[in-house]
Amino acid sequence: MNISVLGCGRWGSFIGWYLVNNGHNVVQWGRSDSKSFNVLKVSGKNEYVELDKRINLTDDLKYAVESSDVIIISISAQNLRSFMKNVLKYDISNKKFVLCMKGIEVETGKRLSEVVIESGVNSDNVAVWVGPGHIQAFTQGYPNCMVIDSNNKELVKFLADNLRSDLIRFYYGDDIIGSEIGAAAKNVMGIAAGMLDGGGYTTLKGPLMARGAREVARLIKAMGGNELSAYGLCHLGDYETTLFSPYSNNRNFGEKYVKGEEFSKLAEGVSTAKAMRELGIKYNVDLPITNAVYSILYENKEPLNEFIKLFSRSTRKEF
Repeated sequence: MNISVLGCGRWGSFIGWYLVNNGHNVVQWGRSDSKSFNVLKVSGKNEYVELDKRINLTDDLKYAVESSDVIIISISAQNLRSFMKNVLKYDISNKKFVLCMKGIEVETGKRLSEVVIESGVNSDNVAVWVGPGHIQAFTQGYPNCMVIDSNNKELVKFLADNLRSDLIRFYYGDDIIGSEIGAAAKNVMGIAAGMLDGGGYTTLKGPLMARGAREVARLIKAMGGNELSAYGLCHLGDYETTLFSPYSNNRNFGEKYVKGEEFSKLAEGVSTAKAMRELGIKYNVDLPITNAVYSILYENKEPLNEFIKLFSRSTRKEF
């Protein structure tokens, strides 16, 4: 297929690398003034991948949008709505959009597929790509499993069948609400896990996993999705890479936050915690772990006190 990858940061550059090595024709787009784009343009590589010579690297958005049948977007979640205004300036007739990014729009509480659809893309042409995996492991040849989901089941099958390889096995998703909320929410749990690591309470990551998946399941159900999605690849199945891996940006952010150290990379869970808190209020769902992370990040509560208080709540049934 002819595929354009919009975004050339960590995941964007990996996706280009993955797709071209899977036999597709790839256009990789980045902003001319972005550090990520210029690192690739000047050095031909970044800290994650080497730019394959078969990839057409460009800063021409019109060319990137109009030259491919499938457009994969991998940028910061909170910039998606404004970015789509630029994308929609060009001809998107019958083009398929795949969002390889995880988050919830803070200002509206919208899922990212909803943002793209509200921007003017037909719902049948929008899919999401979620699930576990770290670039550092993929590039060393370690395989993993991921999910393609959409409101359009034919699109799910088309993309999963054409993007799969020995490195990534794709499953057909059938609950786009659960897939998106679960994928975004796992980053909040990753921050919580990092805070426990940083404070010396790693033993509490077991309860965090069990209770975290349950609170996310309740939210998914309240929003009209299948609560079982929280126990699949989009959420619980992604815990190993998010709550334990040294490569996890969100876990690393949480650990450094507790230790008072700076963290310069993007941790989407920070904004997601704020968005999820609002969704919990809107749908009347108790989200104790999410609310603890929110209170720490946005109300300057002492991290370890919040978690000890959380795990010391009155005796109750597990679920």
